[in-house]
Amino acid sequence: MKIRTRNFNIYLIIVILPILILSVYFFYGILKENDIARKSDARWVASIYQKDWDQFISETMTSLKILSLSTKENIDSPEKMEPLLIQINQKDPRYGGLYLLNQKGKLLTGSAPLRNDEDFTKLAFIQEVLKTKDTIISNHEEILKNNQRIIGLAVPVLDENRGLMAILVADLRIDYMRNLMKVLTPETKLYVVNGGKNPILEMNVSNEEMRDETQWITSPMDRLPWSIKVKVADRDYKEIGKAFCQTLFVILVIAHVLYLLLEYILLRKHTRTERRQNEVQKLELVGTLAASTAHEIRNPLTGVKGLIQLLSEKYTDSEDRYYFDIIDSELKRINEIVSEFLILGKPTAQITNSVNIAGTLQELKPLIVSEGNSHNVECIWQLPTEPVIVQCIKDQMKQVILNLTKNAFESFENVGTLEIKLHTLDGFCSLEISDNGKGMPADELEKIFLPFYTSKDTGTGLGLVICKRIINSFGGSINIHSKEAIGTTVEITLPLAKETRDH
Repeated sequence: MKIRTRNFNIYLIIVILPILILSVYFFYGILKENDIARKSDARWVASIYQKDWDQFISETMTSLKILSLSTKENIDSPEKMEPLLIQINQKDPRYGGLYLLNQKGKLLTGSAPLRNDEDFTKLAFIQEVLKTKDTIISNHEEILKNNQRIIGLAVPVLDENRGLMAILVADLRIDYMRNLMKVLTPETKLYVVNGGKNPILEMNVSNEEMRDETQWITSPMDRLPWSIKVKVADRDYKEIGKAFCQTLFVILVIAHVLYLLLEYILLRKHTRTERRQNEVQKLELVGTLAASTAHEIRNPLTGVKGLIQLLSEKYTDSEDRYYFDIIDSELKRINEIVSEFLILGKPTAQITNSVNIAGTLQELKPLIVSEGNSHNVECIWQLPTEPVIVQCIKDQMKQVILNLTKNAFESFENVGTLEIKLHTLDGFCSLEISDNGKGMPADELEKIFLPFYTSKDTGTGLGLVICKRIINSFGGSINIHSKEAIGTTVEITLPLAKETRDH
């Protein structure tokens, strides 16, 4: 139940909450990007049509100025201009009609009969041309008799002294530009406004939509005081939903990968904890067995040892002595194993003393050197001259040192060196026992502190376990570093006693 609750809490923190938060964040981000994209598209459409309109007006003005050259030569014979005007009108679909007016704005001739009866002098843009003698375009649309919607453009024909000789008028078809726009962007909503903000041309847009100015992109024209307004397209929630689902899928995958990774880490941690607990339980079981049986083993063992000594005194033959020596050696080995079992028992209150580790090493030095000589190993010592005091039990500390040096000697296959260093750190002392023996592979190094694991033919697998338990009981730590064919280093760290720290 506890594990399920923990897993649910982790899933809530790693998956559910981040998905909710990131989903909201990315959803608004997608909406913002969509709004920017739609405005960018509308701005692009407006710029395209703004250029088209500018080009349309520019080309018309250029065409009428070229036509004005012919007008100057035939100003006295308007009937000669009529075929030319009709020909240009028929070839260019943008024109609803072309007309020639005199210097007072009266109609002389035209390409279409729709305006034959019209008084051009009443038109505002014609009056403006008469006043300014400049090219003027009508500021509002006109509807002809055939319901054709046009915009008038007037170009003055001037003499060398800038006197007004005549006026050329072109009716520009609004439906031509509208049809051109519908071919390019049939669904786009847009309209063109004059300088007075009055609509001249609209496409796919209602009056109600034109009154709402919030969703329109405005692009002013260069040639005219007009502007093109393009409506920003409505949100396509299908595309937004598609983009959001893709983002949500990525978030889900990443969140679940992180969740599985965390679960894997926690599972490994839980496995390591269980393994340590199993090791502790195994040691406690061994300790319980040791506590209940060790003394019972030693009692008959003492009797057997005494009887063997009596028999050895009775049978003094050399062959008998050989057997008695073997029996005595094996009895000692049994006694050592029983002693190790006792140390593995449940920890009891230990009375520690202030022990000079440097002095203890000096006491063990002859014994270790002698053992080294028997293995053709040179012992190198680096010990401080001042005392290094720690709180421990001296005999147990000696047992640890002798056990570690014995393991080191047994690792040599040929001659070598054993180095023993003792130095102080900040509040701690470090004892290093290094050899250049055969070393250990990585897989073996991971198991050396497991009870009953041994790489020796005659080992019990309890030596290093006992060493670790002793050092840990003194508040220290033991670490082993080894590389195959290079050697092994055992580092013991112990807290210094108060008097050493003060010193």
